[in-house]
Amino acid sequence: QLHLVESGGGLVQSGGSLRLNCLVSGSTSDYFAIGWFRQYPVKGREGVSVMTSDGMYTDYADSVKGRFTISRDSAKNTIYLQMNNLKPEDTAEYYCAADTIGTNWDVLRSIWPSARSFGNWGQGIRVTVSS
Repeated sequence: QLHLVESGGGLVQSGGSLRLNCLVSGSTSDYFAIGWFRQYPVKGREGVSVMTSDGMYTDYADSVKGRFTISRDSAKNTIYLQMNNLKPEDTAEYYCAADTIGTNWDVLRSIWPSARSFGNWGQGIRVTVSS
């Protein structure tokens, strides 16, 4: 079973930047995609970004487009989420998760924000953006 570990969160002022890291045990052949999600105390969970294991396809929530960038370093088994121009509403618990059952990007592109195909999750990491 895959294990995912997030790091890189913390406290930052509005307009600042953070980079989240997701270290994935195993190889890229063990999963179809990695997604980043965030959890709000009341609002619930939101899909932030997703990338296929080969790095060919990515997608973003409208709320983060132009500010966040997902990338990977295959040699380090790490998926990154670069977050720029952070806003107080980005404050949340952030999770990376692996989709180990998907096989088709056209399908995943339509369902990934729901997280229903993501079965392996990290422990989460806190991001706090002060105004």
